[in-house]
Amino acid sequence: MNVLIIGSGGREHALAKTISRSKSLNKLYTSPGNPGTAEISINVNAGKNHDQILKFCTENKIDLVVIGPEQPLVDGLADFLRTNGILVFGPDKKAAEIEGHKSFAKHLMVKYGIPTAEYKEFESTQIKSALTFLKNSPYPVVIKADGLAAGKGVVICNDYSESEKTLNEIFVDNIFGESGNKVIIEEFLEGEEASILAITDGDEFVLLPSSQDHKKIGENDTGKNTGGMGAYSPAPVMTDKLLKQVEESIIKPVLAGMKSEDKKFSGCLYAGLMITNDGPKVVEFNCRFGDPETQAVLPLLEGDFLKLLYSSAFGQIDKNAVKYSGRTAVCVVAVSKGYPDKYQKGFEIMGLQEVYSEQIIVFHAGTEKRDGKIITAGGRVLGVTSVIEENDLQKARLLAYEALDKIKYEGISYRRDIGLKALKRIS
Repeated sequence: MNVLIIGSGGREHALAKTISRSKSLNKLYTSPGNPGTAEISINVNAGKNHDQILKFCTENKIDLVVIGPEQPLVDGLADFLRTNGILVFGPDKKAAEIEGHKSFAKHLMVKYGIPTAEYKEFESTQIKSALTFLKNSPYPVVIKADGLAAGKGVVICNDYSESEKTLNEIFVDNIFGESGNKVIIEEFLEGEEASILAITDGDEFVLLPSSQDHKKIGENDTGKNTGGMGAYSPAPVMTDKLLKQVEESIIKPVLAGMKSEDKKFSGCLYAGLMITNDGPKVVEFNCRFGDPETQAVLPLLEGDFLKLLYSSAFGQIDKNAVKYSGRTAVCVVAVSKGYPDKYQKGFEIMGLQEVYSEQIIVFHAGTEKRDGKIITAGGRVLGVTSVIEENDLQKARLLAYEALDKIKYEGISYRRDIGLKALKRIS
């Protein structure tokens, strides 16, 4: 098969690396890709315009398109390509609404009895009502922009003054643009987070190994939300018993609900969960692979990942295409100084060659190749990932941080506590 991956981040590098191992692969293209994907696929500029992408697919006899980021899915790229005879892994525009509008996801969960946090929604014209609601709310509360905000549209507020400030920033200062024209105000869920990736043809599904993301910029989950500072897989919090519960009370009903709403979901459904005392509850749904969870989850798979994606896109998922290998992975994200706010880029990255081994994968996220040098080109720069054969999180953690210590660039920053929560649980 000839395959085209759309995207340029660490998630797409992980997808490319895993697909590149498939026996059924002929040519692999990534658009626009990054210096990491260039080592295992052909980086191309297929364009952002839907017609340009279709032209590339037709000219290069593409058998499957794998769409990485959420924006092209929400914009309807999958629908457009399918209408023109191209097989696509990823949901259509209607189904991608599960991430594109948090209010839609909340309405769906309430309607189909899927456990989630209590909430209210307010539009920007209702700022006074929203402030009144916040005055009478128990704290902390969670305020979420309704639309896409690159993983940064969620703010946990500990008191009224914080929530008032946040609401003004979203509604008055428009920090999230049109995505903040409506907000969801949710109760704060207590518990431990876990992420589940379900590969589905809309009816049947395969659950990939569980993982845990670390959204906050600072250690001990402090500071602002980011696109993700690291992940590990599998997550000990997600026991077999809990996994069965998630399957029955969340994944099955949401897929059935989407189908009933004429928004059948085919692709990767990401369920961000909080494991509370009352059981697992949904924090959010995404319409694509998580980033950086994908970097920790995909290295744990045995089998033919491309076969899984192709069969899902074709509408007859092969549930035996991949299985969990028993391995452990820890991905730590190195970021630019100042991220998730303003940051500088263009600094040379040193030490990459020193860390490559069978147990270390460096996924490129915000990098660029210039004059033969790899330089920083984004907020999240690298996903340094350790992969070991056994289920030993402590060993995997130490390996990831040993590798990170050898990588240098001006302003490099990363969390030192990725996976510690799980170790406390195990001990």
